[in-house]
Amino acid sequence: MAELIDGKQLAKKVNAQTEQAVTELKTQGIEPKLVVIIVGDDEASRIYVRNKNRKAQQLGINSETKQLPKDTSQTELLKLIDQYNQDETVHGIMVQSPLPSQIDEAAVTRAISPAKDADGFNPENVGKLYANSDLNFPVSCTPKGIMTMLAAYDVQIAGANAVIVGRSNIVGRPMAALLLNASATVTVVHSHTQNMQAYTREADILIVATGIAHLIKGEDIKPGATVIDVGMNRDENGKLTGDVDFESASKVAGKITPVPGGVGPMTIATLMQQTVELAKWSE
Repeated sequence: MAELIDGKQLAKKVNAQTEQAVTELKTQGIEPKLVVIIVGDDEASRIYVRNKNRKAQQLGINSETKQLPKDTSQTELLKLIDQYNQDETVHGIMVQSPLPSQIDEAAVTRAISPAKDADGFNPENVGKLYANSDLNFPVSCTPKGIMTMLAAYDVQIAGANAVIVGRSNIVGRPMAALLLNASATVTVVHSHTQNMQAYTREADILIVATGIAHLIKGEDIKPGATVIDVGMNRDENGKLTGDVDFESASKVAGKITPVPGGVGPMTIATLMQQTVELAKWSE
C-alpha cells in the first residue's frame, strides 16, 4: 500500500512559516496585501475566493476581494487592474477564472504587473521559469506546491523519469519546466498522445492534471512510483474524486496524493506563501 502524501498536514506547516514571515515583514513596516478580482457570480469561484480570503486573514495577510458584475467590460477590468498595479500597498493581484465571454483572459493575464502576479501566469514570469532564471519571480501555485510536496516527502527528482499527463498553462506546462529545472527527464502526454500508458508505466514521478475522473488506473502506473493527482472532479454522488483511480493506484504506487486533501490545500498555501514573497521582493 502506498505512502499517503498528506497535503493538509504539509499545508499547515507552510502556512505556519508564512504567518511567521508576515509577522517579520510587519516589523519592517510592510503589510502583505493580496487583491482577488472576481467577475460574475460563478458559485464555485465565489466559494474558492472566500476560502482564499479567509486563509489570508488567518495568516495576517491583508486580503481584498473585488466583486464585479457579470457584464463588466474588458476595458473596465483592465482599468481596475492598472489601478492596483499602481497601488504600492498591493503586493499580489489575481483575477479568478472563469471570466465572462466578453473578456479575453490572455489580455487580463498580460495586464497584471509581473511584480504583482500572484498566480505566476504573466508571460514575463513564464519566460523566466522556462529560462531557469536566477531572479526572483512568481510561479504558478499548483506546480510550485507540488515541488514543495516532492521535497517534503524526499522524492528524488534529479535523474528521475517524470511524466505529466496534461499540458495546461496552469499545471502541465509550468510543472514540466520546474521538473526540468530540477534535472528530471520530463515527458508531457496529452489527448493526442498515442498509447499514453506506455509512457505512464515508465514514470518514477507521475503527475496527472486532466480533469477526467479516474483516467489513470493502477495498471497504468510503474510499481513504486510517486503519483500526484491534481484532478478535482465530482462523481455521480457529488463526491470529490481525482484523475487517478485511488483504489487501484494506491496498491501499486510507492507514494500517492489523495483527493481531497492532497494537492488542493497546497495550492492555497502556496498562493499565500507567494503573496508574502512578492511583498518581500517589493522592498
